[in-house]
Amino acid sequence: MREFLIGIDGGGTSCRAAVADAEGRILGYGKSGAANIMTAPDTALANIEKAARAAFLNAGLSEDLVNSARAYLGLAGNNVEDTVAYISARLPFAESTIESDGFIALQGALGDGDGAVAILGTGSIFIARCDTSVHYIGGWGYHIGDLGSGARLGQMALVESLLAYDLISPPSPMTTALLGEFNNEPPKMVGFSQRAKPGDFGRYAPYVFDYASQGDQTANRILTLSAGWVDAALDRVSDLTNGGRLCLLGGLATLYPPYLAERHRERLVVPAADALTGAIALAKSTYGSSMERSR
Repeated sequence: MREFLIGIDGGGTSCRAAVADAEGRILGYGKSGAANIMTAPDTALANIEKAARAAFLNAGLSEDLVNSARAYLGLAGNNVEDTVAYISARLPFAESTIESDGFIALQGALGDGDGAVAILGTGSIFIARCDTSVHYIGGWGYHIGDLGSGARLGQMALVESLLAYDLISPPSPMTTALLGEFNNEPPKMVGFSQRAKPGDFGRYAPYVFDYASQGDQTANRILTLSAGWVDAALDRVSDLTNGGRLCLLGGLATLYPPYLAERHRERLVVPAADALTGAIALAKSTYGSSMERSR
């Protein structure tokens, strides 16, 4: 019987899947909605299966083969032990391994070599690998971590807008524009903040970069502070990898370099592949031997 591998990249915005043969050759892809297992585990489960089934259909295969596939999943929110156990017991695959979405991104970007990745999107996390040791820096979630992330940038921009409204800080084109998004009515901004999830705040991060490039002093102050946090985390991963290769990943990866310290910019390399490719590679290394024995 033909056997298949599944790679899953599940984040707070979407879930992507790839199906591959036993040799790791990718045959098809699928995509569905959010799959953060900490914030919405049951929604994540549904979207993981939906993306996996879509990948089989995209490959011209029966979606029912999901149940006999071996899967390697990189999932946002995997740092809560009870949640991982809950998800593992309910996955549709024959066998599965759950790791962080950051780890599969590291594997895709650097292959089996040493180095580090900084994932700078709605959230942020820094991952370093040296020999067989993998270290995670940050990634503690929006409420008490994720410094330098899109969510934090967006929130800081809204905070500065209200400081400008109250004439505590001088207004700037960015704060004026952001207040305009809420019809210049701060209670509407406050109401938004009470309902907002990290991704909602993250939608305002592009304002910071756009206005900073135009010389906006408030935007530049926010970016200077945020880039300082990123630099500090990169110093830590540099220590762990003896100053080795560094990849920036995520939605802000192309925007941050001009604001980072030269010592980090000079180490930047282009990622070799994406997170799904990393998930399939890890699935093959995890299950390849047992699949060969079962043939």
